[in-house]
Amino acid sequence: MTGRHAGGSRRGVAYVTLVLAAVGALLTGLGVWITWSDGSGGTDGKEDSSRPAGHALPDNAASGKLPDGPCAPDAELEPSCGAWWGAYVPYAANGSLKDAVYGFEKKIGRKLDLVYNYHDMSRGTLDGQLLTPDEQALGRDRLLMLAWESTVWKEPHHANWTEDQLGWKNIASGKYDEEIIDPQARRIKAYGKRIFFSFDQEVDFRVNDAGTPAEYVAAYRHLHDRFKALGVDNVVWVWTVSGYLKHGELMKQLYPGDAYVDWIGMDQYNYFLCHKSPNWLDFDQSQRPSYDWLRANISDRKPVMLAEFGTAPDPADPDRQRDWYAAIPETVRTMREAKGLVQWNRAVPGKNCDLTVDSGPALEGYREAGRDKWFKQQVPPR
Repeated sequence: MTGRHAGGSRRGVAYVTLVLAAVGALLTGLGVWITWSDGSGGTDGKEDSSRPAGHALPDNAASGKLPDGPCAPDAELEPSCGAWWGAYVPYAANGSLKDAVYGFEKKIGRKLDLVYNYHDMSRGTLDGQLLTPDEQALGRDRLLMLAWESTVWKEPHHANWTEDQLGWKNIASGKYDEEIIDPQARRIKAYGKRIFFSFDQEVDFRVNDAGTPAEYVAAYRHLHDRFKALGVDNVVWVWTVSGYLKHGELMKQLYPGDAYVDWIGMDQYNYFLCHKSPNWLDFDQSQRPSYDWLRANISDRKPVMLAEFGTAPDPADPDRQRDWYAAIPETVRTMREAKGLVQWNRAVPGKNCDLTVDSGPALEGYREAGRDKWFKQQVPPR
């Protein structure tokens, strides 16, 4: 668990309505935060810097010939061999997601296959609007994964991890269809290109704050069915849990069912010394137990996404971070259904909790892993 959900609490309906209105107005005003890069930071120097209108429906990004060959992805974006190489990269200091991703790619020496970003349900253009201009630009030659949270964040980009819950029961009832869900569904439909989509990731850490497991399943299914009714057929549904094995029975209760899920996501880390974790876990030890459990207890018919992963440093032995990342290609080849890997490139609250690979041995190991042929995939244009 990265800490994104800390501090959340359920509120009265009237209070949440006021928060929606106030935060929506605030974030609309803060929309000027999103500055548009000239594209010069791209790893290939050929990024298209044309800017879609911020408030308009997205441009249709679905164009071009689909990849073919033995490793071409299927309709649910599952590659037949190898895996997608992705990352969550926080916004740059100037407010640009494009600049942040281009800068990260320059450091790691390759273009990401998949860019992961998070949104709330505030309706503001800063965080509450799916497929921002920056996301659309990045999505022209990368896959996007959007995590949509049933909350209203109290600060831009969830900077201090505080939020107000809308409540799964309210979402399942259709209360927010017209003002929140339908407009965003239409934006995704207009975009055209397939995207990965996750609703309330690490959902096992949201129970009680947002509702009961049964209410979550109802909310997830309602969202899925609402998208379908609106003709949104370019969403690949990712159900994401922490993978924390002490939540095993809870995760079973939270699964919406194979008919509603395309991929299973999990967020596991080597937190060594962060969050009071005493033991160093190498990549295999940190990922395989949850991977195996999900395959055995949730579904063995769905590909698995390591939707967030990373390692804290060992202050006594900095090279351990390099070795942790460098071991990924060999290990993931033995986890045959792990078809997408998304590194969490953001420090989380707490001492020794810098999970980034921005410099030093961590960057060296991550660069080495990303050069492996297992992660050389053809990103589909639609």
